[in-house]
Amino acid sequence: MTFRGDANFDTSTVSRGGGGRGGGGAIAVGGGGVVTLILVLVSMFFGIDLTGLAPSAPIEPQSQTQGQGEEVTGCTGEAANDPGNVTCRMEGGADSMSRFWTETAAANNIQYTDPSVQLFDRQVQTGCGGATSAVGPFYCPPDQRIYIDTTFFQQMRDQFGASGGSLAQLYVLAHEWGHHIQNLTGQLDRVQQGDTGPQSAAVRSELQADCYAGAWIGAASRTRDDDGGAPVLVAPTQQEMNDALNAAEVIGDDSLQELGGGGVNPEGWTHGSSEQRMRWLSTGYNDGVGACDTWGAPEV
Repeated sequence: MTFRGDANFDTSTVSRGGGGRGGGGAIAVGGGGVVTLILVLVSMFFGIDLTGLAPSAPIEPQSQTQGQGEEVTGCTGEAANDPGNVTCRMEGGADSMSRFWTETAAANNIQYTDPSVQLFDRQVQTGCGGATSAVGPFYCPPDQRIYIDTTFFQQMRDQFGASGGSLAQLYVLAHEWGHHIQNLTGQLDRVQQGDTGPQSAAVRSELQADCYAGAWIGAASRTRDDDGGAPVLVAPTQQEMNDALNAAEVIGDDSLQELGGGGVNPEGWTHGSSEQRMRWLSTGYNDGVGACDTWGAPEV
């Protein structure tokens, strides 16, 4: 997805570094005691059973102050379009998502605040505990922060076979932003530890985040900056949208299970099949936020 070259981003949302030592804790990606979800996902990525590490009680926020890293500043649309500049691409995406969700929340009487976004390398300390690159991108509800190890995008291409274009990368950020919206509206509380299966609350939560990401993609080219009100992003081409759909496909539960060599087991799904993820991303893109009620759908 292409940014307007002379766009200037006005957000203090994104920081880089500030990780400290990774270690002991586990990650609550879905809030309210669904730490098991990320362990299941990591198990599927690497073929190692980590689910025994899941605690019997929900993770509590860490008491220590988490390092926020250095704020990303000075990015332009031209820099964000550079294939090698993931930092500025995340900054530009965060600027657009902030504007989109501020307007959308106001129209729906939702009390809204931006999440923060922290880019890290190899390991990071969070409000949910310590994390490493193996976890992949995640949202931590206690500190309302999205964590992204930018090497994940290379992993998507090399290990999972994704085409990995710029919109595919922004889709990952937009999906985690969707979890933040769920946290603000209380929807994350519907997901309980150990809740799995193709129609489970865990899967419905992930598919809604995909749908929210699609809604942002569909509206992004109408989101304007403060310098004369020009759009920040150009509408995606069909190839760019195909890249995003391809990213959703390769991180579907069935695809990851097949990659792990253990066969497809729908009862173990926590994020949805490739077909489900692609379909709900497309639903948001075509029909907007109002079509993203995965909780009310008889089947997802």
